Formats: sequence, C-alpha cells, structure tokens
Amino acid sequence: MPQSSDLDIPVINVSDLVSGTGNPHEVAAKIGHACREYGFFYIIGHGVDEELQQQLEKVSHQFFAQDIETKQQINMSRGGRAWRGYFPVGGELTSGKPDIKEGIYFGAELQDDHALVKAGTPLHGSNLFPTNIPQMRELVLNYTGAMTRLGHSLMTGISLSLGLEESFFATHYTSDPLILFRIFNYPAPSLNPETESSWGVGEHTDYGMLTILRQDMSGGLQVKIKSQWIAAPPIPNSFVCNIGDMLDRITGGHYLSTPHRVWNPTNHNRLSFAFFFDPNFSAPVKPIKINGQVKDNKKERWDNASVHEFSGTYGDYLLGKVSKVFPQLRRKVL
Repeated sequence: MPQSSDLDIPVINVSDLVSGTGNPHEVAAKIGHACREYGFFYIIGHGVDEELQQQLEKVSHQFFAQDIETKQQINMSRGGRAWRGYFPVGGELTSGKPDIKEGIYFGAELQDDHALVKAGTPLHGSNLFPTNIPQMRELVLNYTGAMTRLGHSLMTGISLSLGLEESFFATHYTSDPLILFRIFNYPAPSLNPETESSWGVGEHTDYGMLTILRQDMSGGLQVKIKSQWIAAPPIPNSFVCNIGDMLDRITGGHYLSTPHRVWNPTNHNRLSFAFFFDPNFSAPVKPIKINGQVKDNKKERWDNASVHEFSGTYGDYLLGKVSKVFPQLRRKVL
C-alpha cells in the first residue's frame, strides 16, 4: 500500500462543547483549523458511553457471522422508501465500483403514523432489525440517540469556528437533522492487498454535512491530505470526524471535504460505524458569504465535480446520490 507521510490528523478534546462549560470558543478554533487544513479530525472527550460502543460492536460481529440467508432476512429490498436494511458484499457502489464490504443501513426510527412517513417522504421510516438478535434494536437506537446529541454539539462548534451564532446550523439546517447510520463489515481480504481491487471502499468524499466514525482497532482508513495518502489509525475511545460535500458547499469551499478510502489490513473482519449528521431533508442548501469568495476545487476533486453548482434542497441532492449507490433500489426510493 502507499506509504503514509508524517502529517498528523489533529486530535481535539471536545468536552467543553459537549458539557457547555469551559471554553467552547477554544475548541471551535481547533475544529476550524482542522476543517480548513485537513477536513478530518479525531475527537476525544465526546461523552458517548464506551460500554454502549463495545456492546454494539459485539452484536454487530454476531450479526455478520451469520450465513447470508439469515442476514438477507432484513435485506434493503424490504425497507422500501425508508432505505434501511442489510446489503451483501458488492451490493454498494462507490464511483460505480462494487465495494468489498457488507453492511446494515439505519436511520431515525419513525413509525407509520409520522407525518413524513405518511407523506411518503423518501429515506424516512422504521428500521429493520434482526429478530434473532433482539438486543440490537435497543443498542442501535441508544447509540444513534447519543450520536445525534454529539452531532448537535459539534455543529455548535463548527458554527462558532465560522464566526457565526452558535445556533446557526441548528436554526437553518439541523433542528431536525437527517440521521443516517451505517454498520459496515469489511471481510478479511482474499486478494493481494497491493491491488486496487482490494479496497473495501475506493477514493471518495462523503456527500453530507458531518460524518462521525467509530473504527474498530484494525486500521485501514486512509485520508488524502495535501495530495498525500496518510493513515488515520484507530485511537481508543475516539471518533474520527470529517466534513462532507454539503458543508464544503455551505462554507463556499473554505472547509473542504477530503477524499478518503478504506481497506482491511488484517486477516479477520473489520468493523466500522459511520454516523452521518446531515441537513434536514427539505432544507435548501445555500453558501454562507465568507470573504465574498467561493473556492471551487472542481479540477482537483476525485470526481471532477463541483459541489457549488448544485441548487435545491438537501433531499434533492441526496436522492441523486441514492440512485448511484444502490441503482437496484432507485425505483423504491425515488
């Protein structure tokens, strides 16, 4: 694999943001620096119960160790417009190429009588949980609740880092955020790890606002910073945060979404827990005026696409992505 450089992704203690005490402006300044220079940062002092994380990892291993027929009982084809459930290895595409990973998609748990569900709003509804692992439901919902609270705290810090009112994102985008949670399992590689086809997920940027990732201790995440691929190794009881294309757009390119990729460097399964804290489905995504300038790095981006040419709501944008990630579900979701 490519050699890592000596660049270090910042590690930020966010306890002052989470608790609402101390000096949140100092934490915000560190987050702002990380967003401008790296697009990635680790967080510690986040307040998410470590035992909850470990229990979720345990039941996730239990789920993925099952035979494919059992896992397919909650296949995404049964999730309908809510876009929830299990997909097998190769079932998700990145840049048109099948990923070497399997996973389960979750979101905010909404019942059939919820207004958005009754209206048939895509990506809203109830989750699919395995009936033979009953504890997974409570663990997932507790985890997503804790991560949602953490997401609000981090967006407060990002608001402050931009010199805005601390409630800016909550007011304009995330009073009712779109919550997407993925548990991914990367099988032990059967191919030569030096080949490009061994990537669990190839080079990409996340398309939302803020990603909060929990890794197991396997390693394998790499981030492209200043044209160099560097490792983002796991740090115990930390999360890796990165900004997505929509925060890049909102900040007019001042906070750049950063390419990253994943492989499994071990001889056993690798788990990751990706939590996406995104704008409300119906929120128009508009840039903030920062120094009156938009920085568009279209020519340097991995996909040669501009996130600044988009016009519409976050839901409009997201649905365009759904059809590319899971083309076979396009009719159900759209």
